[in-house]
Amino acid sequence: MAATKLVQYVIVNGEIAKSWPKGALIAQCCHAVAAVGHLYASDSDTAEYFKDLDNMHKVVLEAPDAAKLVGLGEVLQQNDIKHKVWVEQPENLPTCIALKPYPKEAVQKFVKKFKLLS
Repeated sequence: MAATKLVQYVIVNGEIAKSWPKGALIAQCCHAVAAVGHLYASDSDTAEYFKDLDNMHKVVLEAPDAAKLVGLGEVLQQNDIKHKVWVEQPENLPTCIALKPYPKEAVQKFVKKFKLLS
């Protein structure tokens, strides 16, 4: 089944990962994932990904800081990789990026320098 080949990457601002309560951090990721799912609901990969809800594959990575997270967002934009940068308001703080579901090989090169969030 094609859905097993799709992955959704979430990249978290490592500064807040170390200092915010876990629940607040998870909420930020949930916001970004929900937003990107809504924004790209008509995308064929997104539709395929949601056909098998019990087998979704997400990878959560950590960017060292807000600047690296914003830099990743710029690279994704330049390469037409569909994503959502979640910015917490009123602080105007970039907290995470969620990519729409993609085949792993299509986007791994953009995120391979980041480590798994731990």
